[in-house]
Amino acid sequence: MPHETPQPPHQRPPRRPQDTRPRSEVPAHVPTDEEAARHATGKRTGQGHFAGNLSREELLKRIARVDQAGEYGAVRIYQGQLAVLGSKSANVGVLRHMLEQEEEHLATFDRELLKRRARPTLLTPIWHVAGFALGAGTALLGEKAAMACTTAVEETIDAHYQGQYEQLGDDDLPLKATIAKFREEELEHRDIGYANGAEDTPAFPLLSGAIKAGTKLAIWLSERV
Repeated sequence: MPHETPQPPHQRPPRRPQDTRPRSEVPAHVPTDEEAARHATGKRTGQGHFAGNLSREELLKRIARVDQAGEYGAVRIYQGQLAVLGSKSANVGVLRHMLEQEEEHLATFDRELLKRRARPTLLTPIWHVAGFALGAGTALLGEKAAMACTTAVEETIDAHYQGQYEQLGDDDLPLKATIAKFREEELEHRDIGYANGAEDTPAFPLLSGAIKAGTKLAIWLSERV
């Protein structure tokens, strides 16, 4: 399917590729009342959607846990790609742009964990290593392979966030609005990947399929462990 070329991100002061902002300094996203109200449907969280035997409180804790884990992994992927590609990459600007958005997502779900009194996944040390390795490994294959990694991950996260959005109701509008905003930004990342040659990667379908399968497994595990 055709993919529109996204507008170039706003120019930011240069930052060393291996650098990232301390998590304590990254602001969390807080939707306005007006923004949240746009997502009202008249339904309550979990109504009309299968959520196993989870209570509303357990469902919200699971959402906070898995999304915090996913955004942590995304930050590590972009850190790995920037560590390999460095400032000489033609895509350094968009990589930093995507990293900064993922840092905001992570800060937001860090806050959600505290708000819900939920524990993070026990697999965080694994995602710390695996995320960086995936980013660095695909970058070593070339810039287009790094973009193929982005498209595969973001298409999986798109479906994941859409499923959560549909489970949330009017009793959790701020979280629902946040997930809607973050889903739009993940789709922006997907479009950036396609606009920068993701599909030109050798064996693109195999690489993309493998990354999608790994991402789905990581989501399933992080929801439960």
